[in-house]
Amino acid sequence: MVIDKIKKLNETDSNSNEKNEKASEMLIGKWVKCDSCKEILYKEDVHKNYSVCPNCGKHFRLSARRRLEQIIDEGTFVETNKDLHTTDPLNFDGYLKKIELLQEKTKIDEAVKTGFGKINGEDVVIAIMDGNFLMGSMGCVVGEKITKAIEDAISKKLPFIMFCVSGGARMQEGIISLMQMAKTSAALAKLDDAGLLYISVLTDPTTGGVTASFAMLGDIILAEPDALIGFAGPRVIEQTIRQKLPEGFQRSEFLLEHGFIDKIVDRKNMKETLYQILKLHKGGKNNGKN
Repeated sequence: MVIDKIKKLNETDSNSNEKNEKASEMLIGKWVKCDSCKEILYKEDVHKNYSVCPNCGKHFRLSARRRLEQIIDEGTFVETNKDLHTTDPLNFDGYLKKIELLQEKTKIDEAVKTGFGKINGEDVVIAIMDGNFLMGSMGCVVGEKITKAIEDAISKKLPFIMFCVSGGARMQEGIISLMQMAKTSAALAKLDDAGLLYISVLTDPTTGGVTASFAMLGDIILAEPDALIGFAGPRVIEQTIRQKLPEGFQRSEFLLEHGFIDKIVDRKNMKETLYQILKLHKGGKNNGKN
C-alpha cells in the first residue's frame, strides 16, 4: 500500500518537478499505518496534526518529549530529578542490561519526565510518563520522581499535572514497585492538604498499579479519546468473571459515561483546556467556587 501511494504521487504530473521531488522525499520509512482506520499516513503530516490520525481522529501514543512540546510553553521547561538512576533491587536477571539498551535506544533515562514549566504563562509542576520505556511501567525510580515532583509542587505552591501512560507495576522490581502506589498516593494526600490542584490526564493505555494509585486521584481527571483505562485488561476480566463485557468497556468514553472521569479532551485542545482549568483554580483548587 505504501508503494502504491508513492507511485500515485509520481504519476500525478510528470511535468511538475515540485510534486516529483515531494514524492521522492516520502520514503517508506516515513510512513505510518493507523491501527484504527488502516490508512497509510505520512509521518510528518501526523506529527503536524498533534500525532492524531487526520482520517479518523485516532490519537497515536506520544513520547514525553513530544508531549512537552505540545503542552509546555517553548523554552520554559526545567527538568528535575535527572540524578535518579534505575537500580536492580531484586537482582533480576538481565534487568540492568535491558535498561541500558532501552536508554541507548530511546535516549531517555526512565519512564517518566518531571519538571517545572509554564502553560500559556501559568506556572505548573508537570510529570509525563513515556510508554517507549518499558511501556511506562512503574518502578521505584518512577515512583520517586513522581513523589519528588509532587513535593516540588507543595514547596512552590504550584498546581501539579500528571500525564499517565503505563502497563502497570514493573515486574522486575516486585513488591518494591507495588510500594510506589502507596508512596505516590501519600504524597498526593499532602498536596491535597496544602489546598493545591492536581490534574490527572489519562492516555492510552493507563492500566495496572498506576490506575490503582495516582492516575485516578486527580481533583480533575481528563482523558484522551478512546484511551484504554483500567486495572486488569478486558481479556483477563472476561476470563475471571466468565461474562461478556459491554461494548467499549474500559475506554475513556465508557468511563466518562459512568462517572469515572470528568472530561474527554482532544489533543489539539489539551493545552487550552489545562490553561482554562489553571486560571479557574488559580491560587488554590477551592477558588473555583468564588
